[in-house]
Amino acid sequence: MRYTLVFLLGIATMAEVRDRAAIPDKYRWNLADLYASDAAWAEAKESAAKRLPEMAAYKGRLAESATTLYDALTTMLDMDKEVSRLLMYASQLNDQDMRVSAGLDMRQAAEELAMSFRAASAFVRPELLAMGRAKVDAFMAEDPRLSTYAHFFDKILRLESHTLTPAEETIVARSGSVASSAGSIVSVFLNADMPFPEIVLSSGEKVRLDAPGYARHRASPNRQDRDAVFKAFWSRYDEFRRTLGTALYSNVKADMFLRDVRKYDSCLEAALDRDRIPAQVYRQLISDVHSALPTLHRYLQIRRRMLSLDELRYEDLYVPIGEEAGRTYGADQGMQMTIDAFAPLGKAYVEAVRTAYQNRWVDFYPTDGKRAGAYSNGMAYDVHPYELLNFNDSYYDVSILAHETGHSMHAYLACKNQPYMYSDPSIFVAEVASTLNENLLLHHMLESNRDDATRLFLLGQFLDNIRGVVFRQTMFAEFELMIHARAEAGETLTGDKLNEIYLPLVRQYYGHDAGVCKVDDLYAVEWAYIPHFYESFYVYQYATSMVAATALANRIREEASEASEASEASGSTGPRPVRDAYLKLLAAGSSNYPIDLLKDAGIDMTTSAPFRDAMEEINHVMDEMEQILAKR
Repeated sequence: MRYTLVFLLGIATMAEVRDRAAIPDKYRWNLADLYASDAAWAEAKESAAKRLPEMAAYKGRLAESATTLYDALTTMLDMDKEVSRLLMYASQLNDQDMRVSAGLDMRQAAEELAMSFRAASAFVRPELLAMGRAKVDAFMAEDPRLSTYAHFFDKILRLESHTLTPAEETIVARSGSVASSAGSIVSVFLNADMPFPEIVLSSGEKVRLDAPGYARHRASPNRQDRDAVFKAFWSRYDEFRRTLGTALYSNVKADMFLRDVRKYDSCLEAALDRDRIPAQVYRQLISDVHSALPTLHRYLQIRRRMLSLDELRYEDLYVPIGEEAGRTYGADQGMQMTIDAFAPLGKAYVEAVRTAYQNRWVDFYPTDGKRAGAYSNGMAYDVHPYELLNFNDSYYDVSILAHETGHSMHAYLACKNQPYMYSDPSIFVAEVASTLNENLLLHHMLESNRDDATRLFLLGQFLDNIRGVVFRQTMFAEFELMIHARAEAGETLTGDKLNEIYLPLVRQYYGHDAGVCKVDDLYAVEWAYIPHFYESFYVYQYATSMVAATALANRIREEASEASEASEASGSTGPRPVRDAYLKLLAAGSSNYPIDLLKDAGIDMTTSAPFRDAMEEINHVMDEMEQILAKR
């Protein structure tokens, strides 16, 4: 089953909820592009279900002949494509109004079909491994049609030394539900059973500090309220550090189990090897961030200055700096802003974006029952991606539109240029496409706005994002590496020990001892709040993607500026090798390993060069902010 390329933004929306029937059609996605009606979907689902036995006919026969192997893979991928499309329609129908039971019923039916398909095709990987590389290569030489599958085969066959017998693989597969139980238990506890505190704000309002409440009120402009929010919220987490610590340790032990049965030297290598990411990339990121902590500390000093504080504390990190001066941007204006911002990517890219907007690929406004957050879904290979937003007419919403449109264009170009099995980009590369578009939007806005207040707001937004994505996510990545190393060395991990590991780390990053940002003892338990720790060694990709995107965006903008000057002088724009290499990266999908795809685009993530480029831009941003502040 092809994995869903969906990117959710988990930030609680404050958008005004509206009646869906009152939203003009042009702001609502058109699911009829997938299936003409629910009845057409139901008919297609029944047809797909009847095809499941077709896969069973190939079980035990892949090594029979090159023709049999080709026919089996063609059948599998054709069925996968249709099942993905069915699931996409049902999921998005459900997401547009989650109160309607019919949508949920369809989604569950599609998920059941997907599980049945996965079971029916589960024999393919072990049979290919049993055949071995020599026989697969011989089949490719015998039948040229199989050459398209060369990378598909390599992703399976290169892991031969880490693959067990079919019977052992079945046991490992069944252990997955047990291995994931720690994360499931914590999710249920934190979202349904944890007794979250309630406090009374300075306004007299009584608020409950569950996760959305905490996210909202930690950004209060009233420092007294922020202090109360942080103290109540983290005190409650600390009460349960023993239980939450036991759960996280269980997850680490599950990682060590997979490390051992897969015959890897470390949990880190076991997690990264699926996409052939060298462990050096992970460790280099941490090293680069440590060398750049003075840059983070410089940003924190600017934040302190803009908030007019004598001392910056951890409680002050989520207060917005700068003001948007009451500006609003409707959906039409937001679409035009992104189209204008994407100009450096060329006419073809811009026209594809324009087509997406004009042909209702995007569902803009919040409505009763609609799923919160935002995502891009590129599962429908033969149709087009779709975007879900909860647009509320702010610059933040325009930025989210740019972000999700980056994902959508990535999926669109990959589907347009690659066979189905390579149309689903790796996460390591996918977040580059979205973050780069945010960067282009920022610089377009800076070029369009010369007043100091607006520029401070835009630059402040950029720096807040860098802190949260590059520095904070890398800090999390280092914590993961530290706790796995302790466990692999034979140490046990308790809630108290996790606190002891986390607090010095966060204090080091935020310059506590140097007086940059005071981090109270209470925040030692912050590790318990991060759900991604149950998807081990995942968060580092947010940081690497932003680093790569920043470096690429800088080069693309510089190239566009030089081409514009050349055009004015000679009337000819000339070649755009940086832009064209980036567009080739988007069009490549998953046809190569992500590190190699980025290298082809001029970004070598095994070195520090992209990181240095990103830090250079960050310091330029801070230079301008300090110049503006000096005038005030």
